[in-house]
Amino acid sequence: MSAEPTEETVVPSAPRHWEADVLLRDGRTAHIRPIQPDDAELLVEFYARVSDTSKYYRFFSPMPLLSERDVKRFTQVDHQQRVALVLMLQGRMIAVGRFDVVHPGEAEVAFLVEDEHHGRGIAQLLLEHLAQAGRERGVERFTAEVLPDNHRMIQTFRDAGYRVASEYDEGVLMLEFSIDPTETAIGVMRGREHRAEAASIERFFNPRSVAVIGASRRQDTIGQALVRNLVTGDYTGRVYVVNQSATAVSGMPAYKSVSEIPDDVDVAIVAVPADAVEDVVLDCAAKGVHGLIVVSSGFAETGDEGRKRQRRLVGLSRSYGLRLIGPNCLGVINTDPTVSINASLSSVMPARGRAGFFCQSGALGSAILEKVKNRGLGLSTFVSAGNRADVSGNDLLQYWEEDDSTEVVLLYLESIGNPRKFSRIARRVSLRKPIIAVRSGRTTQGVPMGHAVRRIAAPPQAVDAMFRQAGVIQVDTLEEMFDVAQLLAHQPLPRGRRVAVVGNSDALGLLAVDAAVSVGLVVNKSVALGAEATADDFEDALDAAIDDPDIDSVIAVYIPPLNVSGEDVANVLAAVGEQSDKPLVSSFLGAEGVPELLRVPDVAGSTAGRGSVPSYPAVEAAVRALARVVEYAVWLRTPDGPQPDTADVDLGAARRLVTAALAEHPQGVALTPAQTRELLAAYDIDVWECRSVDTLQEAQDAGRELDWDVVLKATSHPLRERPDLAHVWRNIDTPDEMRDAWETLTELVGQPETSGFVVQKNAPPGVPVAVRSIEDPLFGPVVSFGISGPIIELLADKSYRIPPLGARDAAAMVREVKSSPMLFGYRGADVVDVGEVERLISRVAQLQNDMPQVSALELSLVLAGTTGASVLTAEARVEPVADARSDLFVRRMPELPGDTLPS
Repeated sequence: MSAEPTEETVVPSAPRHWEADVLLRDGRTAHIRPIQPDDAELLVEFYARVSDTSKYYRFFSPMPLLSERDVKRFTQVDHQQRVALVLMLQGRMIAVGRFDVVHPGEAEVAFLVEDEHHGRGIAQLLLEHLAQAGRERGVERFTAEVLPDNHRMIQTFRDAGYRVASEYDEGVLMLEFSIDPTETAIGVMRGREHRAEAASIERFFNPRSVAVIGASRRQDTIGQALVRNLVTGDYTGRVYVVNQSATAVSGMPAYKSVSEIPDDVDVAIVAVPADAVEDVVLDCAAKGVHGLIVVSSGFAETGDEGRKRQRRLVGLSRSYGLRLIGPNCLGVINTDPTVSINASLSSVMPARGRAGFFCQSGALGSAILEKVKNRGLGLSTFVSAGNRADVSGNDLLQYWEEDDSTEVVLLYLESIGNPRKFSRIARRVSLRKPIIAVRSGRTTQGVPMGHAVRRIAAPPQAVDAMFRQAGVIQVDTLEEMFDVAQLLAHQPLPRGRRVAVVGNSDALGLLAVDAAVSVGLVVNKSVALGAEATADDFEDALDAAIDDPDIDSVIAVYIPPLNVSGEDVANVLAAVGEQSDKPLVSSFLGAEGVPELLRVPDVAGSTAGRGSVPSYPAVEAAVRALARVVEYAVWLRTPDGPQPDTADVDLGAARRLVTAALAEHPQGVALTPAQTRELLAAYDIDVWECRSVDTLQEAQDAGRELDWDVVLKATSHPLRERPDLAHVWRNIDTPDEMRDAWETLTELVGQPETSGFVVQKNAPPGVPVAVRSIEDPLFGPVVSFGISGPIIELLADKSYRIPPLGARDAAAMVREVKSSPMLFGYRGADVVDVGEVERLISRVAQLQNDMPQVSALELSLVLAGTTGASVLTAEARVEPVADARSDLFVRRMPELPGDTLPS
């Protein structure tokens, strides 16, 4: 055990990233941070509220009070051998967790949670954060002494996902477990994260009561609009209005504050001036309100002062357990008839539908709701998050994943606050429900005022690849989003790319065929019925196409002759669409959306039911939407394959090498060639030996030592990127040949000391490829692949993925680049060993995923041959990362930029 602090002890500070806002099991927030010496009074007050039973379970003896010596011992820790974390809520300490190192690599862990807060998952949260702190301090396993009848604590350890060993010793249960973050432990943590975040959103969509703060009697005011929309939207819960200067608003009694409302309030809609919002938070916290929808403007969108006000608002809300939508938002809508809440500024209450919609801009949100109404699409739920200061698209994805009424997810993203988490959640959700996303600022990475995000170091192509990898259907415009959404919401998924075109216009049919081929669809059948085709003709042709086993989707084109309504054909399309197990899309009368004539009644009460046939004003739009859905269906049905075999990976050796390098160079360093070879060898990547030489004699000696058949090359970056300069001399077998090579290259490229001359064994012929990875500070690990060469670099012909990679990801990366035919026998060349190239990509991705301290890794020259791949050039750099991806192993809410979080 470490020595107890003395009067002269200087208490070191804890790492900043050990502090975080967290979500509890019930969806409410709290704040976790390291304990501090000035927490003595808070600790004493906390301990006084804890029951005698809980104290006995913690200390194994009656301990009604903490002595001064105990308080000092518990609050003064070194954050190395003795670590303690506290959970804060409303300025009070409600839980303490700690560990004390008892042997090298082993620490004893213990918790104490205020009884009033039992059952909220606090001990599990503390255990996650203590385990992460322990890993950073070199702790490998935790031990705990627990009384046998303390079932709650025993279950906490067993439910953590670690393998817990136990034995009895003198009536005490001794538990021991490794804190290595196993897949099981990470899975348990993410499952709890999912449930907590979904629970925090559920109350916004299903509140039993809503208070409108800032409700006004004056027409054309925000407060009046909010009350009116709740009432006219037929909200089934209770509506309360808060107005300090009125006795009634819209015929309802007005209260001067939320705390005066006699009943419980689940959600408060805030429409008061920005400088009064903080007082509202305190009032709502005292009332026990779950969440706030802040439509008030005057925050980060207005500049620096507004950003500071927004940080204070979010910090204050979280410190009192409140979640926040906004500020500067449009609001929330749930069309479920059992709730029917329009807690927004939009007067449009969309029809019941199958799509959940998340956007950020309030102005855009209003336009979106109008579009939804005009197209007959319908929504299940809608959120406009405004400045997205707290609740984000990630939270909504967690909710919609389990929401039975939401079958399609629509996202309009103006910024992504945590792309790493988005990627992780979206991968999982896409397996169950399609996600359609529009992302603004794709080329500029620009974000609206009010959105606090860090710039992503990875190129825009990497972000696009992340969307594809996660199965997200990324489209370019809102119009295209609705085109795809109305198909996914009403028609089944296609089985493949094969389509049939059925129509009564030769010209439009040809347009459809051309459009389909241009987007990668395979037209197996094209039926031109002629301008005089009847409804029966359409029915026969459509039935034949749907019954054809070589057809996966059908495109119907109908332009009626003069003075014909087309109702008979519409009835045929609706009947076929309802019964078909293959998707049917149409360009019917140039209509947009789901026309009344093509709708199928829905038992759930939505505007258009399953089987309704979507129509597009142009056949190209119909084909483009179908192609997007086909790509998603192919992704969904493509097996990811087995995870790469990692039996020959020596993770311990890699970690020791990186740790040693950073110990010698705390600010970071480029690894030497020998260190780089050793690091890659730990992941079963063999880098060919390369001898640096500064003189002709050294080059000749290196040739002899390598048993000749060598190359001499200049390796400085400027030379490697100059296609007009020959910087390699091959097939050197004698000292004289080395002399000729040395003199020729020196004349061509300059002096050896500046050109980076090296001698290396001559490699078998092959196609030059490059595999690279970086650690993006916001995005996390990113891996790229491409054919090597300055022209390829100039054209940015690279593919990207976000580790961890599945088997299909590495294969897709190889085939995505436009120059990939060079690997598959282009113009009669030999097909290379693509399997080995894919293995290299997988191993580099795995290394980058395992080792966030590797800031950059580059296999810049790999010769892919017919029977393997030779890694000739590799470089790596390591840099310290204090909180390297800690959100992978602990639950934490997005950090507030700039200011210290409240306690």
